[in-house]
Amino acid sequence: MKIYAVIETGGKQYKVSPGQTIDVERLDVAEGKTVDLDRVLLIGDGKRVTVGAPTVDGAKVVATSQGEGKGDKVIIFKYKPKVRYRKKTGHRQFYTRLVIDKIIEPGAASAKPPKKAQRRKNEVTKDGT
Repeated sequence: MKIYAVIETGGKQYKVSPGQTIDVERLDVAEGKTVDLDRVLLIGDGKRVTVGAPTVDGAKVVATSQGEGKGDKVIIFKYKPKVRYRKKTGHRQFYTRLVIDKIIEPGAASAKPPKKAQRRKNEVTKDGT
């Protein structure tokens, strides 16, 4: 079975798998650039499931932006009877289309390597340097 993950972005949750295309709330990402979605709530592959509390530490989903678009128009109509009050407005929400490239599990080799410890300026080592 294919690996899948549940991610959170823009206040909404999405079940994604590699190769899938999703529309999410507008992200500040240029077309063709990659974005790391690190709010991974769950990872599963059919045999085992890893559930975060609230997120899975070290897991992320890598996606490529396919540009922005506008959703369908939503009509807002306010009306109060007997007082001749009517107000009609519309709204179109922006979204970003993402193609899911890969799901990186915690502890995977393709995750970022840990940072090396750096020496401070005035730190003296054992050999006196």
